[in-house]
Amino acid sequence: MKINIMTFGFKYGMPEAADMLFDVRFLQNPYWEEELRELTGLDAPVADYIFNFPESTEYFEKLCEFLDFTVPKFNYEGRGELTVAIGCTGGRHRSVAVAERLSARFNMKAEHRDINKQGV
Repeated sequence: MKINIMTFGFKYGMPEAADMLFDVRFLQNPYWEEELRELTGLDAPVADYIFNFPESTEYFEKLCEFLDFTVPKFNYEGRGELTVAIGCTGGRHRSVAVAERLSARFNMKAEHRDINKQGV
């Protein structure tokens, strides 16, 4: 089964093609840190900032556990493809960092829909 991971900003609308949607707006937002604002979740300082908070690491582990449990069930039911969407406010920082770590964990590529848009 093919698994797609995509990120998005809620301020630009939720993706229509998502089978599962996860909201990470509760995580600490690097946008409010002047030195991180212009960077994205693809940049190590942003990912380090986000995952420096215990709730980020705990959330990530629980998300992985959930996917470890559910993905085989979808596969068993004959689903050929599954799209997992992860959203934050602007789709540049938190969602991207979480998706990149998730894609590394599950050895797949993430698509970042709103990463080049500016603003909170």
